[in-house]
Amino acid sequence: MTEIITRINPEQLHKTPGYHHITVVEAVRTAYLAGQCPLDRNGDLVGSGSLETQVDQVVANALTALAAVSVRPQCVVRSVIYVRSDDRDVLGVAWRRLTDSALGPAFTTASTLLGVAQLSFPGQLVEVDLTVTLPD
Repeated sequence: MTEIITRINPEQLHKTPGYHHITVVEAVRTAYLAGQCPLDRNGDLVGSGSLETQVDQVVANALTALAAVSVRPQCVVRSVIYVRSDDRDVLGVAWRRLTDSALGPAFTTASTLLGVAQLSFPGQLVEVDLTVTLPD
């Protein structure tokens, strides 16, 4: 599957902390995962106020969603990460925890990290949207 995905960082553009500026995907089926929130199976928020705990829950949920469509993190072609903070250090903590996790390969593609004022659930600090290529 990953042979149909090409990731590019042109020399003329700035170096990145792990993601690629461009991701090219040959024509394939695609799945768009809804924003993965730090909710447990019962829909309860996990780790209110703890970025690290919430990132870990988002990772677990995203891996479950990827497995449901029979793909690995390497099949992700686009990610958007939302963190409820305007502090660059906090955004960096979220990025490093995500990229160091089992979901880390998902963030080597075209990725955007955004600091936002609010997310859906009271106490929610992080959410991740993923777009993946599917096997034939």
